[in-house]
Formats: sequence, C-alpha cells, structure tokens
Amino acid sequence: MADGEDHPRARFHAMTEGTAEDWAIIAKAAGDYGRELPDRLVKHLKLLQGDCGGFAVDRLEHSLQTATRAHLAGEDEEYVVCALLHDIGDILGPRNHADIAAAIVQPFVSEANHWMVANHPIFQGYYFFHHLGLDRDMREAFRDHPHFERTAQFCHLYDQPAFDPVYETMPLEAFEPMLRRVMSTPKRSIYLRAAEA
Repeated sequence: MADGEDHPRARFHAMTEGTAEDWAIIAKAAGDYGRELPDRLVKHLKLLQGDCGGFAVDRLEHSLQTATRAHLAGEDEEYVVCALLHDIGDILGPRNHADIAAAIVQPFVSEANHWMVANHPIFQGYYFFHHLGLDRDMREAFRDHPHFERTAQFCHLYDQPAFDPVYETMPLEAFEPMLRRVMSTPKRSIYLRAAEA
C-alpha cells in the first residue's frame, strides 16, 4: 500500500504526543499492510530464482521442491508453507538464513514448525558438514529437544533430497493459496490482544 497524501496519517511527531485517534489510524494501516504480507513473500521467493549458489538447482527450485515433497507426502498446509519458506532468508542473510525465515513464520505457525525452520541448518548439516571440516553431529546437542525428530525428518525426507534438476516440482502458483491462508492470520504476536491470540 502506498502511503501517500490520500491516506490518513497520525498527527504526532513523537510517540509521547500520540492520541487514541492517531493509533487507530496506525492500527488500520498496519492491518492493511499485514494483509499484503503473502504478496510480498511471493515477490521475495521469486528473487531466489536464478541463484544457484553452486547447487544443481536454483534456490527457488529448491524451495519449491522441498514444499512439493512435503505436500505430496501429506503434510498439512502449515508444514508445507514452512517447507516453502525455510530458505527465504538466503538473499538477505546468507550466513543466518534460517533466523530470517523463522522470524517471518513465527507469528503464524506452531512452536514445533517454528523450531523446525529455525534449526533446520544444523540438522541439514548432518548431510554435508563433514565435507567442510565441520561436525556433522552438531544436531546431537538438541537430541533431547521435543522437536528433534520432526526437524531431522524434515531435513531427511524433504530438504536434503530437494536438489534434483529433473524432479517434477509444483509451480509457485500452486502454493500461493496455502501461503495466503497460513500467513494471513497471526497466532501469536506482542501486537495481538489476549482475545485475538
């Protein structure tokens, strides 16, 4: 949403001067902007196209392939959307991409799915860290965590095999309705009143 002169704006110049009317204007604008999140996510996913990073497929194909595999295996929509978005942070955070993806999905998904997205690189490392002189068993530090097996299975079944250039991947458009449903209504946020959460 463009924030031009035709949209109401708060009148304060410092938050200490704000009124309930000002904050009503801001809350409405924030709600409108929040509803556009799925559109921005689709645009950002498209930025992953063409960036192979040395892999056999580009990062968009990898994300789509991971989501396709999860969807075809019968995982629920929230899980599939997490699979689609798990590497969305690669462009802005190549050294901590999962932190970005986890921050994006956190208000909209279960604690289990959030933890899976946040920690998937450590679990994915089981498949390649030893080739880089790193500890492939780094994930063992989380062995007693309740979401250990969920995350290990995500990487084993969907993430690590999703670099196949001949795999029949579903197009991004097939995932857009799921993305819109999952990412349209936050479940937890400091900006939600207790009755809304």
